[in-house]
Amino acid sequence: MTQYLFDITFVTAAPFWALMILAPGWHRTRTIVASPLICVPPLLIYAVLVLPEIGAFASALANPDLLAVQQLLGGGVGAAAAWAHFVAFDLFLGRWIYFDSRERRIHPVLISVLLVFTIMFAPLGVLMYLLIRSIRAPRKMPVPITFTEA
Repeated sequence: MTQYLFDITFVTAAPFWALMILAPGWHRTRTIVASPLICVPPLLIYAVLVLPEIGAFASALANPDLLAVQQLLGGGVGAAAAWAHFVAFDLFLGRWIYFDSRERRIHPVLISVLLVFTIMFAPLGVLMYLLIRSIRAPRKMPVPITFTEA
C-alpha cells in the first residue's frame, strides 16, 4: 500500500503542473488552478500515511532531533509521507508563483522554466522567483486605506 501511495502521489499533482507550465495562457488553466483544493489529493495521501503512525510522527517532530527525524523518514511510510508533503506544498507554492507572476506580467516562458525547476527543487525555485519578481516586475502598490473618525 505504501509503495502504491508513493507512486500515485505525483500523478495527483502532475495535471496541474502541466497546465501551469504548458498552457499558462489558456483561460481554463486559470480557472482550474484557481482553487487551492488542487493540493488536496497529495494531502489526503499524506493523511492516509501519517494518521495510522501519528504517535511515531508526533514523537519525532515534537522535539526534532536529527537522528529521530532521519529514522522516521528513513522507513517506507516516513519517506512516502515526506514525498506527499513535498508534492502538496510544492504544488501550493507553484500555484502561488503562477498567479503572482501573471499579476506582475512576468513572461510565461520564464515562469514555465522556473516552475519546472520548482517541481524538482521547490525552495530554490521559490527563492529564484522572489529574486526575479523583486528585480523584474515589482507590483504596483495599492492605494493605502486610511481611517478617519467621524
